[in-house]
Order: sequence, then structure tokens, then C-alpha cells
Amino acid sequence: MEQFRLPKISMPKLELPQSVQDALTEAESKLAHRPKLLKLFKNCFPNTLETTTKLQDDGTTFVITGDIPAMWLRDSVEQVIHYVPLAKDDADLQRIIAGLVKLHMKLIQIDPYANAFNEMDNDWHWNADDVTEMSPWVWERKFELDSICFSMRLAYAYWKETGLADIFDSEFKKAMRAAVDLWKREQRHFEQSPYRFERNNGIATDSLMNDGLGMPVNYTGMVWSGFRPSDDACDFHYNIPDNMFLVVTLRQMREIAEFVFRDLSFENEMAKLEREVDHGIRLYGVYRHPEFGPIYAYETDGFGNYCLMDDAGTPGLISIPYLGYVSEDDPIYENTRRFALSKENPFYYEGKVAKGIGSPHTPPDYIWHMALSMQGLTAKSAEEKLEMIALLEATDADTGFMHEGFHADDPGTFTRKWFAWSNSLFSQLVYKSMKAGLLDG
Repeated sequence: MEQFRLPKISMPKLELPQSVQDALTEAESKLAHRPKLLKLFKNCFPNTLETTTKLQDDGTTFVITGDIPAMWLRDSVEQVIHYVPLAKDDADLQRIIAGLVKLHMKLIQIDPYANAFNEMDNDWHWNADDVTEMSPWVWERKFELDSICFSMRLAYAYWKETGLADIFDSEFKKAMRAAVDLWKREQRHFEQSPYRFERNNGIATDSLMNDGLGMPVNYTGMVWSGFRPSDDACDFHYNIPDNMFLVVTLRQMREIAEFVFRDLSFENEMAKLEREVDHGIRLYGVYRHPEFGPIYAYETDGFGNYCLMDDAGTPGLISIPYLGYVSEDDPIYENTRRFALSKENPFYYEGKVAKGIGSPHTPPDYIWHMALSMQGLTAKSAEEKLEMIALLEATDADTGFMHEGFHADDPGTFTRKWFAWSNSLFSQLVYKSMKAGLLDG
């Protein structure tokens, strides 16, 4: 990650909601025979609430990513998603999650292209000289298709878990409208989009080629994205995992439109968009690999060019079942998983201590804890889940927390000692495995 002189932000420590305290108490009993794993869980599970979450006077919730004083739409959702199963009978936790949804809907309307926002309109920016249409609210304006999908994912999951529909107010519907208009426009990026992004800092992956427009694409029905979930520029601008996530998101938004807002016209509009995107994935997003057979590509341009890789960030190829597009048993996904966890994936690394997926966002031979957590969450076998938990446990460099990337030969060499998303994803894997009885002594 580039090094900047970042402004500091004060995040008051929240009192943990009772349901979160209860989960930690349960872990003290069920993980007592694994003291290091228990320590990691007790540190990581409440980390988002203890270090990155601020309740605002207007009823919203602001969640920074950790060591950067801004809120990414994607990261903030993944930082709290492991709390959603606890929210049904906990009013304090409902206030936190519903407040985050409320803030996301406000920010989407301010700028649906932005990926990260400030706590207020203070005009803080990752790079003040970015060539794009900035707002004082926007920390960074890299258009990443998954960003709004995560916002909707949190709202839908919260509704389904708690049965509470008060988050679905007029502002929520306006944000839905802004999102659908954006996605339809970006199906034809070169013909209809006003979006441009350039950053003149000498880092190629921070800027879009072709005067900020990105490389040419053919119409496929899929939706264009400028940047990946890693915040790095796409090689080819139809990111397949992102578009898969969009299909799932549209299905969820259709349900909200039909059963909450009773707006069948809007539901039908989204159903058409869903069909177009899904058709594009099936037609353009599958590559016939000579070793693994048909696999899902990471990116394509619709002209027959493909980017074959996987990245540690979510959405990625490994995380397809986590997103809900297909199950772990999908034959093409099984082929894709074997590819992603092989040396055919240019960002898969094997070292003296660990093997797993990294990212072009970090140096070569750096494996991401998030990739190991996601591999465990999407594993079909208990053995693989337990293998990933053991590997995560062994590679924290005795810090008590997860990191971004660590060297495959030396976990003591790592990036981002405070990365709340990574802590939360690890916590989700351990909590689900604990509830399933996989970690019983």
C-alpha cells in the first residue's frame, strides 16, 4: 500500500452489545482447549466495534477501515457482517447495523461512483489531485462495481435476520434507484458514462488508461467496473466475480421492491437487468482452460481477451459461493477453485510456512489472511476448514490479530497491522466453525 501522511480520526470505544459479549463468553467455553485461537477470536471478533465504529447523532453509524480514517462501502459491510446473526434480539446491535445502512444510502446518493467516504464533508481525499469529479464527502472515487452491492447485501441480510423493515424508507428507495441507473449506464460505459479517473502518481494500477476511460470493451450485458475490490485498476473491465455479485444483489433488491415497496414496475426493471448481466456471465465469462476445463475468468473485455487469476479480495473467484451466485458443488466453480489454488494463478504463492492467494496490491510471495479465511468459509470439507483455521492461527506473528498480506516464508513480515476487515472475516470463519461443532475439544 502507498504510504501517505494520513489525517487522524478519533473513534470512541463502544460498549459491546450484549449479544457480542455472549458470543465471546461462549467462545471462552468452547475454545478453552485452544488458548491461542481463543485469544485471537476474543481480539478479532469485537475489533470492529472496539476500534472502528462511531455512532453519529443523526442515527447513522460510521465505520473506518482501520488504519485509514475513511469508510469504504465494501469494507465497512464486511467488518460488521459477522454480527448480523446476533442482531435479532439485540437493540444495541440493531442500532449499529441499521445506522450503517442508513449512512450508506445517504452516501450512495451523494456519489454512486465513489468507493470510500469521509465522516463529514471535510474535503479529505486519498489524493487531492485525482482527475475526476470529487466531492467534499468523498475520500476516494474509484468506481468498483461491488461497493453498492455490499451495501445492499447488508440491508438484505439484516432484514432477513431481524424481520425489521424500518431501514427501507424513501431514502433507501432513492439509493436503489441511483444504483440501478448507474448499473444500466455502465452496461454501455463508452457510450453513456461520464465517469473518468486518473491519478498521476506513477503507480499504473491506481489510474485508468485511455485518458481515464479505461481500455475498450464490447457490449456483453455485464456492467463495467473501473477498479477491482483491491482498489487496483482492472485489466479488462468486466470483472466476473463482481458481476456475479451484482446478479445476487439484483435478486435481493427485487425482493425488497416487490414485498416492501410494492413496486412491481421497479422489480421488473431489475429482473431485466439481472437477466442481461447473468446472460453475459454465461456467454463471455467462462474460459476453457487446457488443464482445468471450463473455469470462470476473473475479467474479460467481451472481445475474447481474458484475465486468468484470482485475488485475495472479495469478490473473487474463491468467494463465488460466499456471494451466493453458485454453490460449492457447481462444476465450473470446482474447476475454478482448483485453478485459483494452483500455480497457474499468478497470485498463488507457496513458501516455507504457508501457501495461499495473494494480490497484485501487495508484493510477490505475500499471502493474505483474508484469502485463507475465505478458503475456509467456502471449503466443502471440515478438514479444509480446520486446516485454514490452523494456518491462520499460526501466522499472526504473535500479534493477536490478522493482517493484510504476510510473506509466505516469514509471517513476521506483513502489511497492515490494523485491518478490521481481515479480523472480521477470520472471526466469521471461527464463529461458524464453532457453532457447527468443528472446534469441539
